[in-house]
Amino acid sequence: MDFPEIKKDPKSASRHNLVDYAETYSHFDWSAVKHQLVGDGQSINIGYQAVDRHVEAGFGEQIAIRWLGKNDQQVDISYRQLKETTNRFANLLLELGIERQDTVFALCQRVPNLYYAMLGTVKFGAVFSPLFSAFGPEPIHSRMEIGQGKVLVTSEALYRKKVQPWRDELTCLKWVLLYDVKHELPEGCLDLDALLAQSDPNFTIEPTEPEQLALLHFTSGTTGKPKGAMHVHNAVLWHQLSGAYALDMQAGDIYWCTADPGWVTGTSYGIIAPLCNRLTLIIDQAEFDAQRWYQILSEQQVNIWYTAPTAIRMLMKVGEEQAQGYDLTALRFIASVGEPLNPEAVLWGQKCFGQAIHDNWWQSETGGILIANLATNAVRPGSMGKPLPGIEAAVFIGPEGDKTLSTTVGEVGELAIKKGWASMFRGYLNQEEKYQSCFVGDWYLTGDLAYQDEQGYFWFVGRANDVIKSSGHLIGPFEVESALMENPAVAEVGVVGLPDPVAGEIVKAFVVTKPGYEADETLLKTLLGHARKRLGPAVAPREIAFRENLPKTRSGKIMRRLLKARELGLPEGDTSTLESDEK
Repeated sequence: MDFPEIKKDPKSASRHNLVDYAETYSHFDWSAVKHQLVGDGQSINIGYQAVDRHVEAGFGEQIAIRWLGKNDQQVDISYRQLKETTNRFANLLLELGIERQDTVFALCQRVPNLYYAMLGTVKFGAVFSPLFSAFGPEPIHSRMEIGQGKVLVTSEALYRKKVQPWRDELTCLKWVLLYDVKHELPEGCLDLDALLAQSDPNFTIEPTEPEQLALLHFTSGTTGKPKGAMHVHNAVLWHQLSGAYALDMQAGDIYWCTADPGWVTGTSYGIIAPLCNRLTLIIDQAEFDAQRWYQILSEQQVNIWYTAPTAIRMLMKVGEEQAQGYDLTALRFIASVGEPLNPEAVLWGQKCFGQAIHDNWWQSETGGILIANLATNAVRPGSMGKPLPGIEAAVFIGPEGDKTLSTTVGEVGELAIKKGWASMFRGYLNQEEKYQSCFVGDWYLTGDLAYQDEQGYFWFVGRANDVIKSSGHLIGPFEVESALMENPAVAEVGVVGLPDPVAGEIVKAFVVTKPGYEADETLLKTLLGHARKRLGPAVAPREIAFRENLPKTRSGKIMRRLLKARELGLPEGDTSTLESDEK
């Protein structure tokens, strides 16, 4: 099945931010953008840009965060309250003797204290690093050791379970600030809630250099040690602008980002970008539940919803009839992040919500969205979209160490981005050689294989180490997975290459069916036949196996490496540190 473009109504363009993509792209100027967003001064502080300036402009009473608890609690936090509480956290760091450029780690679930800690830390001038709350003790310890964490913010329960047993081994850790304290304080810990109540709500942000380190995001530790991608305060220019361009954020919107705050998305687009654009954030403490999600979209009248392919597939699995009866008329824009979005999911959005789901591309290293299907452009289902204004993307071909720029439309190679965007990472912490190896001249090599079509859209093929080489063909798992997802019986697919003495590798697919469908011989033949017709015999899977579930990272990405290891009977290794690169 070929998926046609989903055209946009030209009459609706005026209600979106990027009215004329081509015009804005061709005339984009970084100096003009900086002047527009932060003026001509030298100081740029993420905390000020996200919170304080809105209060100074008279919007202090607007709700910044609406927190929804697991047990139907609702807490509204205005921009004025957010300013005061983040000031209290900044003053607390000052009282504890923390210095600028010290690192503050947060091991938190979706609770207001996380937002106070993140914004208060960058206001103060220290470095903030989020940790995924579902991590086990070892990945928490390793990241804090690499980042030389001076402060840890976490709950009493998480501390006792995941940190207390090894705390004395980490000599750099000076202060542990606990919230939700229900018992006697563990030795060497402080009660964060009590300290915030006592702290001064007034704080003066010191001048902050644009290149001062602000954020430390750890990327995948599946091979070797985790890498700490370093981001500076100047990144806020792109956080704000890309939020407006790629997610169509408009002041006053109700916005819901479902990404966990332990990942880069949960920081860049769960906190910074929406607050910089003066939105109201919906923060849901509970885990995924289809009925609850539709209820939130309806009751909170969400305008912009930024979620993940895994969540979309889960909603598809329960069926679009679940959405019936809910008022979703306020929903203006839906976008997806985390891994490529299959074309079938884009079309399902049309059927369920009356609008396409917009895929986009970025990484922890890029700090923000760089390529996207935009509100004003036609959506090409399965594509990453077009580069945002200010971003120059290309495809590089050739062997490692000798890559050159491709000039051929449709040629598959490594996706590269030209240096110069504000949120580009400034290094891997203590791994300068690794950092330099990511560049060819002025181009950052992303490690993703892609191609650009005649319309300027980029298409994801796969991670360089995921691509299957069969009988001289380079096969991207995503293409095969998307073809199989077209069958209404299929809920999820994972595709890997297995060794073959003749072809080198053969394609094997692992399929999870939706409830009510039989994983039988008839379905197997149907899927094999459809794939061969759709993809051709050279690309279609040679084998298909049904599974009740597929192994995933903690953020929901299908782990092809683990599928392959299990199939070959190889050691699976330690999976406790597997995480998301938000690619």
